[in-house]
Amino acid sequence: MDIIIEYRGGIVLIERNNAPLGWAIPGGFVDYGESLEHAARREAKEETNLDVELKSLLYCYSSPDRDPRQHTVSTVYIATGKGELVAQDDAKSVRIFSIKEKFPPLVFDHALILQDYLKFRKTKKIPQPRS
Repeated sequence: MDIIIEYRGGIVLIERNNAPLGWAIPGGFVDYGESLEHAARREAKEETNLDVELKSLLYCYSSPDRDPRQHTVSTVYIATGKGELVAQDDAKSVRIFSIKEKFPPLVFDHALILQDYLKFRKTKKIPQPRS
């Protein structure tokens, strides 16, 4: 599960503290017995110190090669963040990126996710399934 956090006119990305190293959308794994929505709020808080309000479900990503560690499925939410942005837990650092600037190289399939997010912002149409 991943969360695109809109905050202070930009998008929050974290620099990962664990392999695979690099920049990523905040997120993580859902705990047993936990809802996706609760996991999204928890992971956002754990990694960025922000409280988030979930606005929309963007899409579910399930390509078997999206995560080099194992086959994972990610449900991606769009949220707004409130509070003081601080890197915590699995985040080595955290930064706000303008949607107009070039994003740094991203791990996993997060470049594709952000590309879909930017299209969604313009068209309000959810991404189409990929084969």
